[in-house]
Amino acid sequence: MTAPNTPTGPDAHPPVPHDPFAPPPLPARPDRPQRALLPELRAGGLTAAACALLGVVLGLLWLWLAPRVGLIVKGDQLLYADPEGEQRAGADSVFALLALGAGLLTALAAFLLTRRRGGGIAVAVGLAVGGLAGSVAGWQLGMRLGPTSDLVAHARAAGEGGHFSAPLELGAHGALLVWPMTSMVLLLALSAAFGKREEDPPPYWASPQPWAGPVPQDAPQQPGLPPGTHPDAPVHGAQPWDGRPYGDPGPYPGEPRPDGHRPDGRWPGA
Repeated sequence: MTAPNTPTGPDAHPPVPHDPFAPPPLPARPDRPQRALLPELRAGGLTAAACALLGVVLGLLWLWLAPRVGLIVKGDQLLYADPEGEQRAGADSVFALLALGAGLLTALAAFLLTRRRGGGIAVAVGLAVGGLAGSVAGWQLGMRLGPTSDLVAHARAAGEGGHFSAPLELGAHGALLVWPMTSMVLLLALSAAFGKREEDPPPYWASPQPWAGPVPQDAPQQPGLPPGTHPDAPVHGAQPWDGRPYGDPGPYPGEPRPDGHRPDGRWPGA
């Protein structure tokens, strides 16, 4: 049902005239390709597994390079061989430096191996989780392979005045975060400086214009345009659309005629 006096038919909605001053439409932004979930999970899992395996090397190096805390058996007492020594702090520092090197190595390797595919959040998560797992694995491996934690049995075996090494311990547990934090910071820096870039969309004025192509054979010729001009080309000096139906020369009531007189006989502005 339509309202009264509503025009119907093919001429009910006149065509909207072309506005030569309207900006060209913006080019469609290309959609980013969606990555498959399974390859992303595989890349993250392999990265975490490689870091965890490297934690075994970290534990062995820590066991080899960490300074030992010497103990002396004196009667029923255990005394430090060097009461003012810094062996315990040195063991923590060695672990932190090894973890720092492991973080730099794993981040650089992960970036170089995944640079062509654009990295991804799975690689970053794999570095963080794998770095933490590798630190914990190296810590536990170094403690278990080091001197025994049963000091009483070790003192009885050493005898009176004997020397032996205290268990290898990590006093600063914050050193476990050195590996994942280092790898994340380095991966972020490498991705920002040398990572894969997305192509910027072209500016709107560089998009192809409708009048830049060849003129169609059946294209209507607009008045005021030279022959062979595209019908959608902007007209120099054309005026914007005044709201009247396209092709209606007017004048409307109250508008001046081409000779300058208004329909009521007065001059414009009178």
